[in-house]
Amino acid sequence: MGSYAIMWEFMIEPALSDEFERAYNPEGEWAELFRCSPDYIKTELLHDTDHPERYITIDYWRSEDAYAAFKEGYHDEYEGLDRKCEPLTLTETHLGNFQIK
Repeated sequence: MGSYAIMWEFMIEPALSDEFERAYNPEGEWAELFRCSPDYIKTELLHDTDHPERYITIDYWRSEDAYAAFKEGYHDEYEGLDRKCEPLTLTETHLGNFQIK
């Protein structure tokens, strides 16, 4: 059985790129929270070279069930961090959840 990935697209104000990258990079606040679960694998942060305001994150988990259990168990922490990071983004688009084969 393969792992599971969640992808998000973020449009940010370029002046906030340092702050955004600190929160969303593979060692940032989101990854730190995700590491509370033994089923979290890693995060990748992609920066669009043609559009400096555009970023993609990919969060890898062992399974869809593992991610769902994390979201349920850490709901308040997840929501709190989401509220804290909201001012860093102009838009946030969920691109999908993917089973990795």
